[in-house]
Amino acid sequence: MSTQHKDVYLVIGGSGFVGRHIVEQLVARGDVVSVFDIVQRHHDVPFYSGDITDEQDVLNAIRRSGTTCIIHTASPQHGAKDPSIYYKVNVDGTQAVINAAVAAGVRKLVYTSSAGVVFDGKDVVHLDERAPYPEKPFDAYNDSKAKGEALILEANGKGGLLTVALRPAGIFGPGDRQMMVGLYQVYQRGQTHFQVGGNNNLFDYTYVGNIAQAHLLAAEKLVDSTTSDSTSITSASTDATLVDSSLRASLHRSLPPIAATAGFRRVPTSMARPLGPYVTPPANAADIEGAFNAPFDPTKLTHAIVRNRFDQFSENALAVAPTSPLQVAGQAFFITNGEPVYFWDFMRMIWLALDPPTEEGRKRAQRTPWVIPKAFGMVLGYLAETWAGLIGKEAGFTRYRVGYSCAMRYHNIEKARRVLGYEPEVGLEEGVRRMVEVGLARVYVCVGQILTTYWFLVVQGGERSCIDARGFIFVRVMGHRTLESYSYLIDSTYIYLLHSFLSCRISGPVWDRLRYQ
Repeated sequence: MSTQHKDVYLVIGGSGFVGRHIVEQLVARGDVVSVFDIVQRHHDVPFYSGDITDEQDVLNAIRRSGTTCIIHTASPQHGAKDPSIYYKVNVDGTQAVINAAVAAGVRKLVYTSSAGVVFDGKDVVHLDERAPYPEKPFDAYNDSKAKGEALILEANGKGGLLTVALRPAGIFGPGDRQMMVGLYQVYQRGQTHFQVGGNNNLFDYTYVGNIAQAHLLAAEKLVDSTTSDSTSITSASTDATLVDSSLRASLHRSLPPIAATAGFRRVPTSMARPLGPYVTPPANAADIEGAFNAPFDPTKLTHAIVRNRFDQFSENALAVAPTSPLQVAGQAFFITNGEPVYFWDFMRMIWLALDPPTEEGRKRAQRTPWVIPKAFGMVLGYLAETWAGLIGKEAGFTRYRVGYSCAMRYHNIEKARRVLGYEPEVGLEEGVRRMVEVGLARVYVCVGQILTTYWFLVVQGGERSCIDARGFIFVRVMGHRTLESYSYLIDSTYIYLLHSFLSCRISGPVWDRLRYQ
């Protein structure tokens, strides 16, 4: 970011999962930020309501907020019944954002893409950003994200606009409305011991706070290149001014560990287990850990990183790249936790965190999984889809989910680390703990006497309580199934009363604090 001024941010989709975390980080560091979305869920920043596909709505929000940097996170949730909504928002809406940004003279546009834009159902093994979009996308959602990303990157340099796309993989964390809900339902039904596939597929999951951090870094690094608006580096091998010399020099230095909270970076150079976090250590766990954390011996290597012609940052690769991978504008970046983990190991990390520290919980965690082969799972998925179609309901077990849970999908994030300076701050285990703490907590409402004209929040251990201005008491109990079974009716009744008779001015901050503390 320029040292002469700070950007004014507009987060499109700022009421959503990723968008809200970006807003929180911007607010925490004192930046000026506004939100553009359909529904206002928070009351701590200026809000502009509108339709992302309406260019005039977006333009009005940009001009009224004085925006200099747009962070576009808006996207329908995966799993929509009508796939046309994906193209309406991710393609038509993205084009409207680009047009409005150019018309308003905005300089920066950061787009939340998806690692799935290069996924076609086949294994993705340590893939980097040189991979093209697949001829046959895996599904409509990822196809629409790829088309939206292409529009963003093609818009770089138009009307002075600088653009960048980030490709997060397997987003999870506090505020999640998809992963945590589904896994909790499986946990409640006692189905955590079922496993589809052999659990030999490494998978990338990314903590939402790390993704928000990457967006802020991309916005800061999104500056003019030394070759005006063009990102071409066809003469990169001869013109050293096209990229930062310090970046080239960094290619011969080893990367540090991810962060203190994430532990050491585990490079997946073999199929030796475990490469990611695991629940039950194997007998040779100490030997495996020792191999990953072996000290660096400079006498045994010419450079800390040995590069070859297949490496995206080798001199040969840089010389033939159509755009410079060492700059931000016009580029896409994979964003992950850098900790690929076996698919079902991650699920069990969450289920283990859900289990109370009781004898029943320990027995459930130690059960041997019932493994359903992928081929048989596909047959079951087909039958479930057929039956659901006959009775007019949505299938809970599908061929899509079988393919997803059996695919190898992990990515190379060296480009983001080298160019953006991205380092995941929250590791998988800590991220799971934070997600479960918020996701497992349920709000239970009791009517109490009118106490005061203000509200306050008390946080102690696993139990949280809040007293509202009008005398309603919230009690959040961690993992209490009996109370939870009665809470839905009570919650619904209270919410109806709250929004029928009490002002949003009073109720709004309470619900925000409960959801995002």
